Amino acid sequence: MKIVVIGGSGLIGSKLVKNFGTQGHEAVAASPKSGVNSITGEGLADALKGAQVVVDVSNSPSFEEAAATEFFKTATRNLLTYEAAAGVGHHVAVSVVGTSEQSSIPYLRAKSAQEELIRRSSIPYSIVQATQFFEFVQSIADSATEGNKVRVPPALIQPIAADDVASAVGRVALNSPLNSTIEIAGPEEFSFEELVRHSFNARKDPREVIVDPQAGYFGATVSERTLVPRGKAQLGETHFEDWVKRTVLRAHA
Repeated sequence: MKIVVIGGSGLIGSKLVKNFGTQGHEAVAASPKSGVNSITGEGLADALKGAQVVVDVSNSPSFEEAAATEFFKTATRNLLTYEAAAGVGHHVAVSVVGTSEQSSIPYLRAKSAQEELIRRSSIPYSIVQATQFFEFVQSIADSATEGNKVRVPPALIQPIAADDVASAVGRVALNSPLNSTIEIAGPEEFSFEELVRHSFNARKDPREVIVDPQAGYFGATVSERTLVPRGKAQLGETHFEDWVKRTVLRAHA
């Protein structure tokens, strides 16, 4: 089977391409680096020729709402148009848990606009909404840092390892289109404070973690359950503590 991975050189995309290849599929890593641009349409026709499945894991370079919305709408419209011309039978998109509800987070509203275009398309689809990745916990903490203090909201979070995301998305891509949305998350639910402390303790990061009801998430207000699945999510196998230990060991090897 020929599977084109849009954003195939990124964190999730590169894992998908490798996994599909080891399973005997023709996996194409499509990104501007390989001459395929979903915004301009450059290289899409050639890349999609003969493809049965397209997996879109591309991401906006900006989290600002107008820019992110424009990116996702333009890229998705182009992909769906070129896929229809190529006879692609399954469009798979990776999105974010929380887009199904009215969100205060601008980036999630941009992803919601992307999802709506996919649902309205004639192409059979599957949308995989994921929680935050383990790999981004440190950058999330950095975004909430003021001096030596990290202010986090009294919210829950259930992050997932990128390897588990790639495995879940790969399974979806190799099966029949769902024509609906599924949620994936890590095996454990944490308070925001607990998660950041876990990461800091392992790395001997001296920053102080403070729970602040006024603290936001990338500037947006979140409730206790904004960032965790609402329904019965598929859970990854990797536990955060195990992942952190492996990451720290690799960093000091």
